[in-house]
Amino acid sequence: MTVLTYRGKEYLQHKEVAPKQTVELSYRRSIYTARQAEAKKQLQTSFTYRGIKY
Repeated sequence: MTVLTYRGKEYLQHKEVAPKQTVELSYRRSIYTARQAEAKKQLQTSFTYRGIKY
């Protein structure tokens, strides 16, 4: 059994841990920057203070 700690108290886990298949994450810079640019176009912020737009 596995001992778990939560807020300083120890608990015993009664279930067996099920093995999971690992997932490999990848980073593609071109896709990341393209999505950032697309989000920046969609997000147009303008502030109005006392009738003056900034």
